[in-house]
Amino acid sequence: MKYIALIPARGGSKGIPDKNIRLVNGQPLITWSIKQAKACPAISRVLVSTDSEKIAEIARAAGAEVPALRPAALAEDCTSTEAVMLHVQQHWLTGAEDEVIVLLQPTSPLRLPDSLANAITCFEQQGADSLVSVCESHAFFWKHPLQPEAQYDFMHRPRRQDIKPQDKQYRENGSIYLTKSAILQQFKNRLGGKIAMFCMQEQESWEIDSLTDLTIVSTLMQESGL
Repeated sequence: MKYIALIPARGGSKGIPDKNIRLVNGQPLITWSIKQAKACPAISRVLVSTDSEKIAEIARAAGAEVPALRPAALAEDCTSTEAVMLHVQQHWLTGAEDEVIVLLQPTSPLRLPDSLANAITCFEQQGADSLVSVCESHAFFWKHPLQPEAQYDFMHRPRRQDIKPQDKQYRENGSIYLTKSAILQQFKNRLGGKIAMFCMQEQESWEIDSLTDLTIVSTLMQESGL
């Protein structure tokens, strides 16, 4: 298989201005995903899709390819990641059957050194067509605030250590996705066919969407020695 990392990073961000190039633990946010991808022996190329020349300049300096800026029509608030993936596939990739896109969202910069390689190993061992990264979730969910309804049996509230393996729940953490080129074309989605699930540690599962997240992730990265 030929693994190609794709890091989508548009310039606009309402929550945190210039989020993708804000300093996180001393480096621009996007740089972390680029460095992790380049450090993974199985990944042959690292591509960044962006509409921002500033982001493109930082990405190239970190060793990523930015063949061209993304069209403005693919950098709007409502633009889906899949639309960006399909654009990259059409213009920068070959679409060959052995091609696998490794989607790394820059807002999840904390990946431990072996996580990418282990995700690829998981993908191959399971003979998967796509892969999603997750982390264990021990949250108790409710819905309908005006008519509260528990999504668990609150009369028999389970202790974390008593939850059986088959009853554990996992949260999609947004960090790593693998998609065969043919699957992306067929389903127009990052997930399809036989889906593998790769479990990551809780500390790796923070997504930066607010200034609070940025502070927390920076601290976790420092504590992890990254």
